[in-house]
Amino acid sequence: MPTLRLALCQVNPTVGDLAGNAELIRSWTRRAVDGGAQLVAFPEMVLTGYPVEDLVFRRSFVAASKAALERLAADLAVDGLGDVAVVVGYLDADGPPQVSGDAEPGRGARNAAAVLHGGTVVTTYFKHHLPNYGVFDEDRYFVPGDTLSVVRVGGVDVALTICEDLWQAGGPFAVARTAGVGLVVSVNGSPYELNKDDLRLPLLRRRAEEAGAAIAYVNMTGGQDELVFEGDSMIVGADGTLVTRAPQFVEHLVLQDLELPAATTTAVAELPAGAAGQEPPSGMRVDRVTVGAELPAPTGPACHGGTVEPVADEAEVWQALVLGLRDYVRKNRFPSVVLGLSGGIDSAVVAALAVDAVGPERVIGVSMPSQHSSEHSRDDAADLAKRTGLDYRVEPIQPMVDTFLANMSLSGVAVENLQARVRGVILMALSNQEGPLVLTTGNKSELAVGYSTLYGDSVGGFNPIKDVWKTLVWRLARWRNADAARRGQTPPIPENSIGKPPSAELSPGQLDSDSLPDYDVLDPILIGYVDGDLGRDGLVESGHDPAVIDRVLQMVDTAEYKRRQSAPGTKISMKAFGRDRRLPITNRWRERD
Repeated sequence: MPTLRLALCQVNPTVGDLAGNAELIRSWTRRAVDGGAQLVAFPEMVLTGYPVEDLVFRRSFVAASKAALERLAADLAVDGLGDVAVVVGYLDADGPPQVSGDAEPGRGARNAAAVLHGGTVVTTYFKHHLPNYGVFDEDRYFVPGDTLSVVRVGGVDVALTICEDLWQAGGPFAVARTAGVGLVVSVNGSPYELNKDDLRLPLLRRRAEEAGAAIAYVNMTGGQDELVFEGDSMIVGADGTLVTRAPQFVEHLVLQDLELPAATTTAVAELPAGAAGQEPPSGMRVDRVTVGAELPAPTGPACHGGTVEPVADEAEVWQALVLGLRDYVRKNRFPSVVLGLSGGIDSAVVAALAVDAVGPERVIGVSMPSQHSSEHSRDDAADLAKRTGLDYRVEPIQPMVDTFLANMSLSGVAVENLQARVRGVILMALSNQEGPLVLTTGNKSELAVGYSTLYGDSVGGFNPIKDVWKTLVWRLARWRNADAARRGQTPPIPENSIGKPPSAELSPGQLDSDSLPDYDVLDPILIGYVDGDLGRDGLVESGHDPAVIDRVLQMVDTAEYKRRQSAPGTKISMKAFGRDRRLPITNRWRERD
């Protein structure tokens, strides 16, 4: 059986940065070839970044993507890398956008992967299954492909697939079996969700059985707006055995020697199904191309990519939130971040995330006490600043609040919201003056029930814990402190911030529990309603108090207008507010008895 040395390049591209992404591909290809790789694979749409959203409709961008691919192929040859087959995801089109007046049936933009070799594009594959759920709108953007591309490399037949193709049975992987391939390369831009990594390995095993072939799965890493990609690239054998698995949330090169079945010498025309010009059951054709001459066996010591086990849930979520925030700051070129430090658990966790993401020297924490701010909250904010080393500032808000109240007659909740809005003005003023990105600190539970002040504590350009339930915020805080202690470091989050009852401190003695059920009661209802789409009856059947359900659902339903105006934040759950969960603001439907 031939031995093929495969390289999976788990990299972090940037949407729209065609030149930068091309350089990324060139440098990682060099690393792969220096390691003896004979076939190099990069993630889905790595050349353009992913997802490109409505840039698909901009014909100039599509043309630039295609031109960048041709240049990349030539540049790899100039770099002395032309003898190696390189699989690159990119944006292609074989017709006008589907939304245009001159659209053609069966033609349009394509989510594509190309094989580059010898300075040219030798073959392309168009994604067959287009996801149209959750954060995905690929039916809006792309036309599906109907041909499986099979590349003969080093005496092995290798099929190309893209992301969602892996998640659907009876498609390209079934055709790969009829085509008799020895390896399927799956290039991916698969966004992170908690516990999604637990699904991938069983899924790959099912597809390996379906294809009768080994599968190489390469996923991108990095943050893109609300999405974060964790990598978790891996290879399984045709029998489903895990061969290698990459770490999560970092760029990584996997080099792996694979013994694979030799390509058949049978003429293509004699193949039963899946042959060129014939229609297998899925409706897909097979297109075959041979890349270069026969390759010698890899030299030197055998390469094994190793196996990294996924980490615990809290560690996984923390890494996702850190990477999502870091890349939002880095890719949008903000010099630093600023946030309000109240002494409470939410701002403490966001501050710790920010310090881990960009370093303490680039984090400004502002304490903005009012007459209702407790002494312990001020002390806890200062303690966190000392523990983390961030730039700590104090801006008392009471004189500004008093000036408003001297000119306006306000009382009750209007005065409470005024305090929050003054704090928002201070943070935005610092952002305007010094350039930092304002981080808002509302958790998913608060966003769900509207427990925030619009244009006040909701002010910000990014919310690192937007998709984190309050009960998970506490778990993350405890995990981060324990992890620091395990490493011999100072725990970043004061124990007082973790242990004290949560409060907005906008009125004397105020606690969250004055307005909301305890979070241990609230969060399971919200998770069922928001993430699980359960109605009232389903929640009652789950054992929740009907009176509490009615109260909570009323708050959730009437807060949609606030959520629509909230800052973006890293998605970690199966259904994040924003692109995942799209409900009308004007909506009279209510869950009732």
